[in-house]
Amino acid sequence: MSGFDSNPFADPVDVNPFQDASVTQATSRAGERVGEYNPFSASEVGNYSDTTTIPISAATSQPAVLQTSVEQSPQATAAAAQANLIKQQEELERKAAELDRKEQELQNRTASRAAGGTKENNWPPLPKIFPVKPCFYQDFEEEIPEDYRRVCKRMYYLWMFHSATLFLNVLACLAYFTADSKYGVDFGLSILWFILFTPVAFICWYRPVYKAFRSDSSFSFFFFFFVFFFQVAVYIIQCVGIPGWGNSGWISSISMIKSNLAVAVVMMVVAGFFTVNAVLAVILLKLVHSKYRRTGASFTKAQQEFSQGVLTNRSFQSAAATAASSAASSAAQGAFGRNQRN
Repeated sequence: MSGFDSNPFADPVDVNPFQDASVTQATSRAGERVGEYNPFSASEVGNYSDTTTIPISAATSQPAVLQTSVEQSPQATAAAAQANLIKQQEELERKAAELDRKEQELQNRTASRAAGGTKENNWPPLPKIFPVKPCFYQDFEEEIPEDYRRVCKRMYYLWMFHSATLFLNVLACLAYFTADSKYGVDFGLSILWFILFTPVAFICWYRPVYKAFRSDSSFSFFFFFFVFFFQVAVYIIQCVGIPGWGNSGWISSISMIKSNLAVAVVMMVVAGFFTVNAVLAVILLKLVHSKYRRTGASFTKAQQEFSQGVLTNRSFQSAAATAASSAASSAAQGAFGRNQRN
């Protein structure tokens, strides 16, 4: 009858599935296990040591520190000293080999000059049909040591630039004379400077420096320095361009701007060439002086070379012998004349 007493229109009893006794028991046990778990406890460590292997990442380790010794052992010191001595020995052997090579090159050049005294001249390079033959022998690769070859070639290029500048100076002075007839003196002097200074520069300062580098001659070095110093002064004068001196310098070219602009421009170009000559001459003079200081040349050696060269010169010997014989004959004649008078 209890089934008939229930109200069929009443709300059914709410049933919570999570209130089941088995579910509640399982969740409570899981919570207790998670809250009480300590992986670093003694029991857990014992379990792992008995049954499982702890991974490397889980193990704590202190990084290894390489301890460097402040004091070296005697064996290490001796090895370092021996290595240093070996290095110094190799450096000395290399320098000695370099000196031997240079000395051998110098001996070979001296021997070749002594053996080949009749070596044919090759400068200036003129055609064989030309009536004038070359006057000098020049070979940088054969006669000039490698250390001085570059500077010697630059001096040769400076002489070539010097000659070209003097030729352009003739053309500029010709334009100067064309613009104003009163500047005919400059044109005439420019021709004289070109004809005179081109060979004189080659003989007086280029060939001496070539001989100095070729034979390590102290006298040639001093002769070059003496002459080239005046050449630098001449370059400066030509660069300035004093009117009436035959040089197309800055003063002469600027004075022509109002009269004839085209001629002034041509003269300014030549003035720039003279300026470049002066600058290059100063630079090369310093380079040659630095090379000269490395050769061991000195004024005493220059005096010895000059005296030996003069005394061994055949022309000087013949002139001295002629002078001595004439002096002796004149003295003998004077003595004979006095004896006759007496």
